[in-house]
Amino acid sequence: MVISGVFIIVLFLVLGNAVSSLTGHFIPGSVIGMLLLFFSLAFKLVRPAWIRPVAEFLTGNMTVFFIPASLGIMEQWGLIRSGFIGWVGVTFISTLLVLVSTGLMQDFLIKTGNRLSKRRNGND
Repeated sequence: MVISGVFIIVLFLVLGNAVSSLTGHFIPGSVIGMLLLFFSLAFKLVRPAWIRPVAEFLTGNMTVFFIPASLGIMEQWGLIRSGFIGWVGVTFISTLLVLVSTGLMQDFLIKTGNRLSKRRNGND
């Protein structure tokens, strides 16, 4: 079961990389692969049970996958230091924008849903 789960995940990664290279690498292959896997799960082409053990292992050990990135940041600190304040500022502002836009969208969707349910129930 684990080997088939690894095969399925790697297959979608390879498919995503192939699509990415055919389209000029506009979107990373790993992202395309995840989208393909998502739609395959949504349309029941792939059963969740097939990949669950591997997915649980990978998500349970995610911190291990961040170690190389953290080491790379530490190794290149001399280059990063000069623009660090700018990166922190951009990260803070973009996070704030995402939070605000998500809240506004959620508020809009709740109000729209309430209006639609009132119309369906005849409470205009």
